[in-house]
Amino acid sequence: MDLTNMIKRVKSHPDYKKAGMILCHNGVVRNTSRDGRPVSELFVNVDRKRLEEILYEMKKREGIIEVLAEVQEGRLFPGDDIMLVVVAGDFRENVFPVLIDTVKAIKTEVTKKTEV
Repeated sequence: MDLTNMIKRVKSHPDYKKAGMILCHNGVVRNTSRDGRPVSELFVNVDRKRLEEILYEMKKREGIIEVLAEVQEGRLFPGDDIMLVVVAGDFRENVFPVLIDTVKAIKTEVTKKTEV
């Protein structure tokens, strides 16, 4: 997973000159769960087919030039990168919602996580 390379890929897109912004999300493994319990490890399974479907759907939205995502699978530890998402588009009114919706969809429809 390499955010810099993902941004380079976006900048090489044939329609990149239409972009007004690139938004990035870098999700990391927390050392506590949402309810405050300590987390020493996280096991992640990824539905790669569903991930590709979501990216395809998001790219069709108004003003969006590119949507890329990478998700780590397997055994992770607090501080490890778990998800990178990059969205490029014309205006913030179009780009911010796509970033939020993409992250939400990946978390709910693509990944299965087990905290230890």
